[in-house]
Amino acid sequence: MNDLGLVIRPMALSDLDRVCEIERNLFAAPWSRTSFEDEVAGGATSASWVVERAGRVIAFMVSWVVADELHIGNLAVDPAMQSGGVATALLEHSLEDAARRGVALAILEVRMSNRKARGLYEKFGFSEAAVRRGYYSDDGEDALVMLRTVGEENEA
Repeated sequence: MNDLGLVIRPMALSDLDRVCEIERNLFAAPWSRTSFEDEVAGGATSASWVVERAGRVIAFMVSWVVADELHIGNLAVDPAMQSGGVATALLEHSLEDAARRGVALAILEVRMSNRKARGLYEKFGFSEAAVRRGYYSDDGEDALVMLRTVGEENEA
């Protein structure tokens, strides 16, 4: 448990009702339950986390470690818990875990319009690397590809 009363742990099947609820509340084209089930069963490449406060899941992250890269696929915080340091704690935890696994590079895609998320990633030293035109299937919005090296000198 950290100073915010958060517990960060690997995602489990028992978390998926709440994970899917958060996902549906935030995204116009939410991931399916099957997608999350696949991540929980993902083995060594999956690095999926949940954040609990007072025993309730309030955030999650799905990512993959492939070779020496961390690919962040999905990070979400319950709207009622946003702006309270939850995403910061989760991203910090994930990057520390990635460093322990020998990861050299972290990469993600984020909606061009998601300034709040982009600000979080920039705080952690992610920089703009490319644009994926028409990336999002629900509305064709472009994705900004962001990346950073992984290591202690970069931690926020």
